[in-house]
Amino acid sequence: MIDKVLNQISMSMKAGAVKSGEFACEQAIKAKEAYLCIVAKDASDNTKKSFRNSCDFYNIKYVEYGSKETLGLAIGKEFRASIVICNEGLANSICEKISFQG
Repeated sequence: MIDKVLNQISMSMKAGAVKSGEFACEQAIKAKEAYLCIVAKDASDNTKKSFRNSCDFYNIKYVEYGSKETLGLAIGKEFRASIVICNEGLANSICEKISFQG
C-alpha cells in the first residue's frame, strides 16, 4: 500500500517546503515559518516533549508519524526524527491525510 502521508511529505520536499533535523526545525518553529511539525514515533521521549512544548508555545500543529527511517526516506535523506512543513496548504493536506488514516 502506498503511504499517502509520506508521498505528500516527498512532494513537499520537492517543493522546497520541508526543513529537517533538530536544529533547522527548531529555528523554523521559532521564526514561525513552520505550519506543521512531524516527529517520528520512534524518536526519543525527550525529543517528542521538546518539540511538543515548542509547538504548543508557538501555536504550530504537532503530530507523531512514521519512523525515523520512513521520514528520512520520504525526504531523500538519512534517518530523520523531526521535520517541519513550511507551506500552509501542504501542511493542511498532510494533516488531513493523517487524520483520515487514523
